[in-house]
Amino acid sequence: MRQDEWIIKENIHQLRQLMSDQNLQLLPDYEQRIQVLRELDFIDDSSRVQLKGKVACEIHSADELVLTELILDNVLAAYEPEEIVALLSAFVFQEKTDTVPTLTPILKAGMETIIAVSEKVNAIQTLHQVILSADDSNDFVSRPRFGLVEVVYEWARGMSFKNITDLTDVLEGTIVRVITRLDETCREVKNAARIVGDPELFGKMQKCQEMIKRDITAVASLYM
Repeated sequence: MRQDEWIIKENIHQLRQLMSDQNLQLLPDYEQRIQVLRELDFIDDSSRVQLKGKVACEIHSADELVLTELILDNVLAAYEPEEIVALLSAFVFQEKTDTVPTLTPILKAGMETIIAVSEKVNAIQTLHQVILSADDSNDFVSRPRFGLVEVVYEWARGMSFKNITDLTDVLEGTIVRVITRLDETCREVKNAARIVGDPELFGKMQKCQEMIKRDITAVASLYM
C-alpha cells in the first residue's frame, strides 16, 4: 500500500513539474500577444480591457482583431447592408476557388480596406514575434478569402440560390455553410455596435441578417 501511495505521489509531482515547464514555455508567447493587444489599444499599460477589447470579446466566428479594427474605425458604416455582409464573407470563407468574382467599385474598395487593416495587424504581430498557426492567420491576400463576395452580395440582393451557384465553382453545401456562419458574424457585429453605441450600424447588421436568412433555414427551398 505504501509503495502504491509513493508511486501516486511521485506521478502527481511529475505532472505538476510538467505543467510548470509547459507554462514557462508558453509565457513568452503570452507576453508577445499582450504587447500586440497593448499596441492596438485593446488593453492599456495596466492590462485593463479597453473599448476595443470589449468589442473583440463579442467576436468569435471571425478574426477578432481585424474585424474590431473595422468596427472601431467606422469602416462598415460607409456601406449598405448588402455590401457589408458581402465583405464580411471574407472572414468566414477560406476554401479554394478558381472563379474570380465580379465586384462593384465599392466592393473592391472595401476589399482593399480589409486587406490594408489585416496587413497593419499582421505587421504588429510580426514586430512582436507572435507566431500564428494556419487556422489563426488573418492573411487576406494569399488565401482565397474574397471568393464568395459576389455570391453573398447577389444573395443579399434577392437573387435565387440556383442563380448564385452559377457565379462560382464553390460547392452548394459550402455556400450554405458560409451564409449560415455569416448570420452568426452579423449577430456578433450587431452586439459590438450596441457596445460602442452605434445605432446606425446596429440597424444595418439587423438588416444584413434579414437579407441572408431568406429561406436559409429551409435548405430544400434554396434550390427552388
